[in-house]
Amino acid sequence: MKKSEKLTRDDVFGNAAFDIEHALSMYALSFCTIPAAGLYDKEALAQYASVLDTCHIYMIGYTPRIDFVGAEQKDRNLLLSFKVLSENHVVEYVLPEGASLGTEGDLFYVGDSSGKRFWPNEMDMQTRLAATGAVKFEVKYVGQAYGQGGSRNAIDRLLKHETLQKIALKTAPDGYQITLLLLAIEPNNQLVTVINPRAKNKDESGTRIRQGLDKLFNTTEEERISLYEAALIRYFYPDFNKEFKDSFPSTNLKILRDCYEKDFSAVMAEICIDGLPFRLWSNAVGPKLYHIAKHDLHKSEERRMFFGL
Repeated sequence: MKKSEKLTRDDVFGNAAFDIEHALSMYALSFCTIPAAGLYDKEALAQYASVLDTCHIYMIGYTPRIDFVGAEQKDRNLLLSFKVLSENHVVEYVLPEGASLGTEGDLFYVGDSSGKRFWPNEMDMQTRLAATGAVKFEVKYVGQAYGQGGSRNAIDRLLKHETLQKIALKTAPDGYQITLLLLAIEPNNQLVTVINPRAKNKDESGTRIRQGLDKLFNTTEEERISLYEAALIRYFYPDFNKEFKDSFPSTNLKILRDCYEKDFSAVMAEICIDGLPFRLWSNAVGPKLYHIAKHDLHKSEERRMFFGL
């Protein structure tokens, strides 16, 4: 079969070596995002301590600066205007009954008849703005920090990060700033299994299913963090990364050796978080809200059960 020809379902399932194949699946559970300039603001970081302590993956990138232009009320709707890269974008809210937009000097606020004042949450405003496609995060570097037993987090690594300093010295393009996205990865193992009754070899005894479960739960958090990092690097192909861009996946890689020994067929690293205030992208991947870095661990078509189609 030529490389240009797309595999059909019959090709994949009919030529498969085993009727049971397993993939190790990892995903981001929560996140924190801060401008790089805020990395040294200990007081500001303290309010996110509970999340930051669990973030072992970090991404360094460029995001556009966002300027608040103003607010207006139309009927029961609050319209907030923002300028992003010289373009105006509007975020809309439905005002609660009895609430209306007010001003005090240059300050906008929403007030009700009781005199209470309030304003939309900043993160929610950013998330709604991101939904318009106006705000994107260009991934320039992916890294991880784990330490002994998870003793180090992303902040610990970033405070003395040479690559971050290189990116900072290069400076962001006009209208952009350097931003950090820190990710906490689900601490429990996930197994994705394909059962293919048309495969060449049948697991009549259930051995491959049991082995997959046994070996999955022997995969440590440190291994998962390293695999997640490598999968994202290969996927986004960031400018400032060197390791894993062309070598992942490979039987020569130390971090993958255990996966091959456990006979996993594939690994997946997911970033599917609704609340992200931007869409991730790189020169290798277009801007999207959800990203799934999928990698087959075997080159032979008879073992590529997950992503062959």
